[in-house]
Amino acid sequence: MVALIVGLFLMLAKFGAYFLTLSTFVLTDAAESIVNVLASSFAFFSIYLAAQPRDENHPYGHGKVEYFSVFIEGALISIAAIVIMVKAIYGIIYPNQIHELVTGAIIIGATGVVNGALGFYMIKKGKSLHSITIEADGRHLLTDMVTSIGLVLGLLLIHFTKILWLDSGLSILVAVYILYSGYKLVRRSVSGLMDEADFGVVTEIVTVLNEKRRDEWIDIHNFRAQKYGNELHIDCHLTLPNYFDLNRVHAEVKLVDKLINNEVTKTELFIHADPCLPECCHYCSMPNCPIRSEAKTEDIVWTMEKIIRNKKHFE
Repeated sequence: MVALIVGLFLMLAKFGAYFLTLSTFVLTDAAESIVNVLASSFAFFSIYLAAQPRDENHPYGHGKVEYFSVFIEGALISIAAIVIMVKAIYGIIYPNQIHELVTGAIIIGATGVVNGALGFYMIKKGKSLHSITIEADGRHLLTDMVTSIGLVLGLLLIHFTKILWLDSGLSILVAVYILYSGYKLVRRSVSGLMDEADFGVVTEIVTVLNEKRRDEWIDIHNFRAQKYGNELHIDCHLTLPNYFDLNRVHAEVKLVDKLINNEVTKTELFIHADPCLPECCHYCSMPNCPIRSEAKTEDIVWTMEKIIRNKKHFE
């Protein structure tokens, strides 16, 4: 809501600067501010929807809608960049007189400061709330800040050199930067919708499991992680001694769940318990095992490659 209200005021300020200067360079920032308002509007709705509790139709919650929000924001940014490029090329062929560049630079500079402060705040909030939408909106605002800095420098350069074609030439450079920012947002949203693995989170989980590993946890395999908005869902297989009763198995599973939730991030785990086999003995650390068929001869460190395979470590 804050981003939406601030974005609306900044959009009016930027278009005021454009009508004052008639600069295509300023128009690049004004056009992108329309995207900010539209993106913030959709982000506001998507966050509201993502916060709704699970229901029969959405057993994993509504968090995936945040990826749609980021996709739309990235797509709108990309479209704005392409429109700016077309306008800039037209401006090179048919240049127009521009005015009040210093005043325009002051207005754009002020909007850049506001966008930068709001962007840093939203990124911090997005990370603390595990919201890809808020974080993406914040990064978009930081892109706006960088664009505004370039605009101010460019407008001052045009003012002092009186080279009019720089207005359109610099606009194309800024549009390329905006297009790249849009691509990164689209790429991130598609990776979330396609359940691409978050290797950063998985690597952190593997590190913690190795550090706090219990003798009872013979191996972990078929490890898979999916993100649904701010929630992480993990399912895996945990190999335990086959002579454990159901209560002991449940207790060990709960310990894995508690460890990941306390040490890494808020996670919903679905852990399938596997019984050990005689072939596990050579890497099993379980002391005083009544069914051991051979002595332990190997320590197997859990790695990403080992835990994602759908088989025990001896296979």
